[in-house]
Amino acid sequence: MSDPREHEPLVHRGDVGEPAPTAPAPRTEPAPEPEPEKLFFPSVDVFVAEYLAPLLRRRLNRSLAVWCPSWWAHPEAVARLTSLWRAFEYLRRDPALGVSIWWTHHADPHLRALMDPDVGPFAVCDPRDGHSSSPLPPLPLTPVPPGLLDHPGFRVEESIFENMRENAADAGERERPTGYPKDKVLNKNMGF
Repeated sequence: MSDPREHEPLVHRGDVGEPAPTAPAPRTEPAPEPEPEKLFFPSVDVFVAEYLAPLLRRRLNRSLAVWCPSWWAHPEAVARLTSLWRAFEYLRRDPALGVSIWWTHHADPHLRALMDPDVGPFAVCDPRDGHSSSPLPPLPLTPVPPGLLDHPGFRVEESIFENMRENAADAGERERPTGYPKDKVLNKNMGF
């Protein structure tokens, strides 16, 4: 059996006690930050107006599907359509399955929920008559009993709760909000 060191290349190590010569490290310039890829649709309203609305063809009536031309006046619709737009912008970059995943995992379920004539956010609107001036009320809430959600089964990550407790202790004992105040509006310009 041969000694494995026999096949190693000889390296000049200098005289005894002298450090081996080293080549200077090449100078490297920091790589420039890559520019973020531009959005195909710059906003959710452009996404809805230029992509989704012209693309979708549905029989709109009170029994199959509903749509509100003033979709932006419904907070749930704004949240769902914004999620669809963001998912589209991300997934369109995947040339293999991105668009398919967008349809099956994002668009189909959100559109089913949005256009549901019984329980969707547009249930009181009509595609021909337009937006209803009496939108559906928000879900009613009662305060969560103290300690109910402290069970480990409800914990996402212990450090999150520790930070929340520390922040609450630092800020002093404040009354916990029970939801969005009924006398406030989310966005005065949009009517909700």
